[in-house]
Amino acid sequence: QVQLVESGGGLVQPGGSLRLSCAASGRIFRINAMEWYRATPGKQRELVARITSGGSTNYADSVKGRFTISRDSAKNTVYLQMNSLKPEDTAVYFCHADIYRILGGPKWDYWGQGTQVTVSS
Repeated sequence: QVQLVESGGGLVQPGGSLRLSCAASGRIFRINAMEWYRATPGKQRELVARITSGGSTNYADSVKGRFTISRDSAKNTVYLQMNSLKPEDTAVYFCHADIYRILGGPKWDYWGQGTQVTVSS
C-alpha cells in the first residue's frame, strides 16, 4: 500500500508564512508529478501547484509569486512554501501524486488526507 501524509497546516495571520509537507510511503517504484490542491466549502477543488519528476513547476494565477512548490525525490516528499498569505488562501490543502508501484506496472492516483490552513487575524 501507499500513503500520502501531509503536515504543516495551521492558523496564521495575513501576511504570514506556512510550509506544508507531504510524504509518500509504502511500495513505490517511481513518482511522477506531485501536486497540491485546495478545497473550500461550496467550491470545486483547485489545483494550486504542480511539480514534475524533472522539477518543472506550474502555479495557479492566484498564488504565483507567493507560493513555491519543491520536492525531495530521495525522501518521496513534496513541499509547499506559502508566503504573504491572504484570508482567501484559507482552505483544506491536499497533496496528490501519480505513483508507479512496480516496474512496468500501472500508474496509480493517490491523495493525502488534507491539512487545514486558516489565514485570519
